[in-house]
Formats: sequence, structure tokens, C-alpha cells
Amino acid sequence: MSASDDVLGRIAALASLSPDGAALEQALTHPSLANERRGVPHNQRLEFLGDAVLGLCASEELYRAFPDADEGALTRLRAQLVNAEALAAWGREVGLTSVLRVGRGAAGGGLRESTNVLADAVEALIAAAYLEAGLDAARRLSSAVVRYGLATVSPAALRDAKSELQERLQALGQPAPQYELLEATGPAHERRFRVSVAGAGRRLGEGEGRSKRAAEQAAAGAALDALGKQDDPAVPSGSRPEQP
Repeated sequence: MSASDDVLGRIAALASLSPDGAALEQALTHPSLANERRGVPHNQRLEFLGDAVLGLCASEELYRAFPDADEGALTRLRAQLVNAEALAAWGREVGLTSVLRVGRGAAGGGLRESTNVLADAVEALIAAAYLEAGLDAARRLSSAVVRYGLATVSPAALRDAKSELQERLQALGQPAPQYELLEATGPAHERRFRVSVAGAGRRLGEGEGRSKRAAEQAAAGAALDALGKQDDPAVPSGSRPEQP
């Protein structure tokens, strides 16, 4: 058995699918291959369904895992765990890049490593599990994805740092924070953004992420940490943010 066969077998087991079945093959087939081979079914329709199934299963998982969290916190956490970056990270972890079926030209362009392509394939797998083996199978696969993501996020993921920072500055009589895009790097399918946030007359923090929204949240979190140190009497005055 080759290494790719071994990976395919593990992914099939996670999705409760046959490793040589049509459902798994379709879930792993990118439209670029269908464009080169007429009549080959691809995974876009499955991705559409899988997005909805994952949303349900992830909501259920988080509802049970965080009984004290309110609706807003659960919504923010779910958004972090089922977005393209999180799904692609799980896909890379299980070896999805080695078994994706893409067109010859797309393979040369590194499409297998694309965050969006990997995320779509994960959602397609969840849909295939749902259609072939039922909701319990889709729930198990979704749970594996969500729990992998939970192991990589901090408790701060439960907070909306941007809203919290705005409320903090308003309480100090300051205008709303201003965000500035400092840098966008990487190819189109793997962009990274660096953002700064300013308020109270000075720059408060910077953050990075694979979307501008994620980078803004990271910058707001850094700003909140800086403001917290400023208010902490145990922090030496020389280490506090400079006053305007």
C-alpha cells in the first residue's frame, strides 16, 4: 500500500466512507479536474451541503462544550472554528493535500495547498458522510474538525476583541479605534495581512491573520493587552504604553 493509499484509508475511515467508493472520490475532486475530464463529478455541490451540515454539527458541539457561554461568544467561536483557515488546517493535518484530485495545470500551480480548496474539500467530505452514512457519521467527522480547532485557539477566542476595545475606549472618553492595513503578503490563495490599531492618540497594537478581519481582531487583542498592562499597578511605569 502506498503512502497516499494509507492517507486515503484514514480519511475514508474518519468520514465513514468506503476508500474506493464514488462518494469519497467525488468529495476529493476539484472542479479543475472535471474541466479536463468531461463527465467527472466534482465536489462543489457537496461543499454547498457540507457547509450547512458542519454549521449544525459545530453549533451542537459548542453548545454542549461551553454551557456557560452566551450566544455571542458561541457565534464568535464557531466562526473561528469553521472558517476556511480552520478547515484547511485540519485538512493539512490529516494529509488531505496528498489525495486531492485536481487538474494537471492546477496541480502545477500549487492548488492543492490552497486554503479555500482544502476547506471546500473538508466540507464536501462532511456532506458525503452525511449522504452515505447519515447524520451521526457527519457529526463524528465534524466533531473531529471542531476539536482539532479548539486545541489551537486560546480562551480569548470567546471574546470579540474589536467590540471590547471600542467599549474600553468609549469608557475613557476616547473616539472609536482606527484600523490601518500595514501589509498584505503572499500569493492570492494564501494571503496574510498585518494591521495596526490606533486610539487615544497613539498606536495601541498590531496583529496578523489570513484575512483583514482576523488581523483586526488580533490587533485589537494586542491593544487590550497593552491597555491592561497600563492599568496594572504591578507593571513598572517604564513598560507601560507611552502617554500622548
